Amino acid sequence: MNKHVLFIFGGGGKEDYAADATLVASLQEGLGEAYLVHYPFLPHEQTKDFGRKKQIGRHISYIKGEIMLVGHSLGASMLLKYLSETRIRKRIAGLFLISTPFWRGQEDWKQGFILHKDFADKLPKHVPLFLDHSKDDKEVAFDHPELYAKCLPKARVRAIRKGGHQFNNDLSMLAKTLNPYENHSLCH
Repeated sequence: MNKHVLFIFGGGGKEDYAADATLVASLQEGLGEAYLVHYPFLPHEQTKDFGRKKQIGRHISYIKGEIMLVGHSLGASMLLKYLSETRIRKRIAGLFLISTPFWRGQEDWKQGFILHKDFADKLPKHVPLFLDHSKDDKEVAFDHPELYAKCLPKARVRAIRKGGHQFNNDLSMLAKTLNPYENHSLCH
């Protein structure tokens, strides 16, 4: 039986989905046949959050059993938003966030992405959280994972020296993080 990983892409359109497909392929290759990486296209809806919360919930519900959640960029921040604003019944084995923006500011277009001040308290308890971010990311500055680390002291934050926003299209490091847990849940 396969272990399930749901990967939520960054950005809001088909070009972003295509760009992250290389990341997904790299992750699937690194994880091997024991894992099934689900990679749904989430269409851009005309809501402040692009419809992401609803779409993420729908795709989580499609997967039977325990699930690992992986998000890149906007997808990572929307996973945090979904998990902190929605009651989850499904068992989540781990949350892996890559190049995650910490949204702030008063601009109207950002309001659907900004987390509530108490978001950290609302996340599911006992779910291991990993934040990976390249120091040379030109899309999302390196201070963003530092802001998350202040809110999420139990999160494991990894600074990657080089790789840019797309991690050089190589998620083998993330696959190695997931693989040690192949025979048991990340949750204890």
